[in-house]
Amino acid sequence: MTTEIRAAGAVVWRGDEHAPEVALIHRPRYDDWTFPKGKAKAGEHDLACALREVQEETGFTVVLGRPLPTSHYLHLDRPKRVRYWSARVVSGDFAPGPEADDLKWVPLHQAHHRLSYDRDRALLGELLTAPLASEPLIFVRHGTAGSREAWHGPDHLRPLDAQGHVQARTLAGILPAYGPGLLMSSPSLRCVQTLEPYSTDMVLEPLLSEEGMDPAKTPALVAALTGAAVLSTHGKVLSELLGLRLEKGELAVRHRADGRVIAEERHHTA
Repeated sequence: MTTEIRAAGAVVWRGDEHAPEVALIHRPRYDDWTFPKGKAKAGEHDLACALREVQEETGFTVVLGRPLPTSHYLHLDRPKRVRYWSARVVSGDFAPGPEADDLKWVPLHQAHHRLSYDRDRALLGELLTAPLASEPLIFVRHGTAGSREAWHGPDHLRPLDAQGHVQARTLAGILPAYGPGLLMSSPSLRCVQTLEPYSTDMVLEPLLSEEGMDPAKTPALVAALTGAAVLSTHGKVLSELLGLRLEKGELAVRHRADGRVIAEERHHTA
């Protein structure tokens, strides 16, 4: 079987979310106009790949918004899959380089005519089907922590195992994609350790623990959160909050705008 080429990128925007400008790059190797994207490195998560490729080709640091449709096509007779997100510029300036020698900020109607590929035009058509400005709420199930039966101390002190620490480091590499301003964790050690490689600046919330979860207060706490936030908690708590069963180390992202969820995505960390 032919190995699929895995890549990621973003439709980067600025300005009024109802009439945005988008960034198009010119690639001298292909003499085309397209969106920033590129192949993932071995073991690199798609989210980390999207951030890196955007930064390398445009000079911009961005935060990702909702996911856009994935492109599938053949490249040199190999199947290629490119995952995309909308992305808002936070900082940075473009400088010409070997991969992209020019960048244009253009309104949507001009971008449609300037883009070289129909698959990119299709992405452009998806951009305004939902609000561009959104706030991600990121639910993380703690990484693997061995078995309860093999642990002889209090369960809230059970630490991550070796795989769990790998998952935590992977998570630290992809949370910058969403630029969370608030980290909140169950006080259980395995939940705290899942976030620590990213940041030790977090709020410990008993309502997110298995012992302290409350069927009314815990959902109310989550519903009141605003801005980009991360919650590190347990499978049982997440099942109650989301109606989903997440694997250990998995995260679910709900993008919110205008008081509603406009998109959802899930990601594994190992």
